[in-house]
Amino acid sequence: MTTRTQSLDTSAGPARITWHTAPGDARLVLALGHGAGGGIEARDLQALAAALPPRGITVALVEQPWRVAGKKVAAAPKVLDQGWRELWPALAAPGLPVVAGGRSAGARVACRTAAELDAAAVLALSFPLHPPGKPEKSRAAELTGAGRPALVVQGGRDPFGRPDEFPPPTGQAPYELVEVPEADHGFAVPKKAGTTQEEALAVITDAVAGWLDRLAP
Repeated sequence: MTTRTQSLDTSAGPARITWHTAPGDARLVLALGHGAGGGIEARDLQALAAALPPRGITVALVEQPWRVAGKKVAAAPKVLDQGWRELWPALAAPGLPVVAGGRSAGARVACRTAAELDAAAVLALSFPLHPPGKPEKSRAAELTGAGRPALVVQGGRDPFGRPDEFPPPTGQAPYELVEVPEADHGFAVPKKAGTTQEEALAVITDAVAGWLDRLAP
């Protein structure tokens, strides 16, 4: 695996893509955006960047302009969406199918733009189904309206939406959901949990790898 960083200009300022390139011939690109409360150092993003390239999947970790600029507050959703659109040609440049994904706010961006960008599929890590304690403010329509096959990986005790709160998949909105037992929104598990942190991350990487294998054998 090789790693390189690519800086790009967008209408909202400089953005950055960190490429974790598969050795040999890659089958696809998995593009992952970060959340509103952190960057690409998130444990799930880093775990996928380490685990997937040896399996023929190039992982592109995308840093939005607000994060590159060192700001503490994320940009508005429409600005995030536009930044993602402007970076898409670089993500598609290797000439491979691109799976759009991200964690939390990054997952919402991927869902909202997947159809127009012709993403191969959507990976939603810790999808923020609703604000904590406000299940009536559901964002399920973003997920079910993505218009692409999707995989949701959700912590069992995520305050932004537990797995049992998600609507059932339909023919018009196919998605699979994998639960990470006892994990929170950042996929952290308590020290007294029956699942170790390493096991929790393995649930994520194994589920995503298996799903991508089915998409692009």
